Amino acid sequence: MHIGEIITTDCANGIGIRLSVFVSGCTNHCKGCFQPQTWDFEYGERYTQEHEDYIINELSKSYYDGLTILGGEPFEHSNQREIVGLIHRVKSELPDRNIWIYTGFTYEKDLIPGGCRYIECTDEILDSIDILVDGRFVEELRNISLNFRGSENQRIIDMRETRKSGNIILSPLND
Repeated sequence: MHIGEIITTDCANGIGIRLSVFVSGCTNHCKGCFQPQTWDFEYGERYTQEHEDYIINELSKSYYDGLTILGGEPFEHSNQREIVGLIHRVKSELPDRNIWIYTGFTYEKDLIPGGCRYIECTDEILDSIDILVDGRFVEELRNISLNFRGSENQRIIDMRETRKSGNIILSPLND
């Protein structure tokens, strides 16, 4: 996995003060994407233990609410195995931090068994995160007044409640 950027003290990609990690690689190629450079799977730097240690150290500062992982595309097959390791480490060492992931794929279509982005660790990721913002960016549905998403088709899913109930439970942030 490669990462294009790590943004500290970010307030644009989730509730509160966040550390945001932009992974590289995306096959969606959404028209109007705000970071098309991250479509390249080798954009930025190869993700290393030093990057992970930096993320954990920075995220341990008291003013952070959580971690946001976006891209590129976190659910590309080549990214998921590294992401699940990072998530496990955050949950182990910083259990009070929440985790958001943005994906251009759709939860109930692409991230389930048989879906195009489902692999052996997808469920581990989905079981460990708090919020999933799903859906491709659709330029014709762009709406800058939406909370934490760019187009009207995208959803903010409460993953704790969704995984518990077996039905998609949208966050009140969708309102």
